[in-house]
Amino acid sequence: MADRTARKKIQVHQARVVRTERLTPHMVRLVLGGPGLEHFSAGEFTDHYVKLLFPVPGVEYPEPFDIGRIREDFPRDQWPVTRTYTVRSWAPVARELTLDFVVHGDEGLAGPWARNAQPGQEIRFLGPGGAYSPSPESDWHLLAGDESALPAIATALEAMPSGTSVRALIEVEGPQEEQKLSVPDTADVTWLHRGKARVGELLVKTVRAMDFPEGRVQAFVHGEAGFVKELRRHLRLERGVEREQLSISGYWRLGHDEDGWQSSKKEWNAQVEAEQENRQA
Repeated sequence: MADRTARKKIQVHQARVVRTERLTPHMVRLVLGGPGLEHFSAGEFTDHYVKLLFPVPGVEYPEPFDIGRIREDFPRDQWPVTRTYTVRSWAPVARELTLDFVVHGDEGLAGPWARNAQPGQEIRFLGPGGAYSPSPESDWHLLAGDESALPAIATALEAMPSGTSVRALIEVEGPQEEQKLSVPDTADVTWLHRGKARVGELLVKTVRAMDFPEGRVQAFVHGEAGFVKELRRHLRLERGVEREQLSISGYWRLGHDEDGWQSSKKEWNAQVEAEQENRQA
C-alpha cells in the first residue's frame, strides 16, 4: 500500500459570503471573498467552474479539513456532497468570486442554500476547472444553452475577440428570466422563452432553423443533457462542424440529481460519441 504521506493534497478553498443579489425570480448571485481565497485563481477559460462542498448532516470532519483524507477514511455516503457551478467572474485584486445559482424553491441542495445565504456564511470548494474560451482564429461563434449555461455564455460574450461575429441563443422560462448582459456590437443575442415546453426543445428547433454564416464556427453548447445530445449530433453530422471546434457538455439531466448524473456522465458521453461515429461510417 502506498504511503499516505506521499499523497498529493487536493487544494480546498474556503470562502465567505460577502453579498447576495436576486438577479431574476430564479437566479441568485453570490459574491464570495475572504482570506481563504488567497490561493484561488481563474481567468484562463470562460467556462471555469468550482465544486462546492456541502457537509453531510450529522457528520463531523477533522480539522484541518483535508478532502483527500476524508475520502480515504470515511465511507462514501459520508463524503461532502459536491455541486458544480460556473465562475461568473473573478476579481483578483479584490479577491472576490461571483457565482450565479438557478433556484427553484426548495428543490435541490445548492439552490436553496444560495437563496438563504447570509453575509458571513462560509463554504468550501474545489477548483477551478475549465476548458473553453473563444478562439480568435474562428470566423464566427455560436453560443447556445439554458439557464445553467447562462453564466458561462455571459462570460464568453464579455471575452469575445474584438470584431468577432457571435450568435448567442439563451433559453429561459420566460421574459422575467432575461438578464442585462454586456454584449459586443458584433453579437446577436436571442432570448428564447420556453414556457411550459421541455427544456431545450425550442433551442434545438432554433439552431436547426438557423442560416449559418460562412466560415469556420466555434460552438459552445451546454445545459440539459437531452438537448445537448441532439445539438451535438446536429452540429457534427448535419452541419459538419469539426470536433475540435465544439465545446459541448451536459451540465445536468432531467430526472437526475448531480450525483446520479455525474456518475453516469462519462458512459453517456461515450455512448453519444459511438452513435455519431456509427452514423458517419
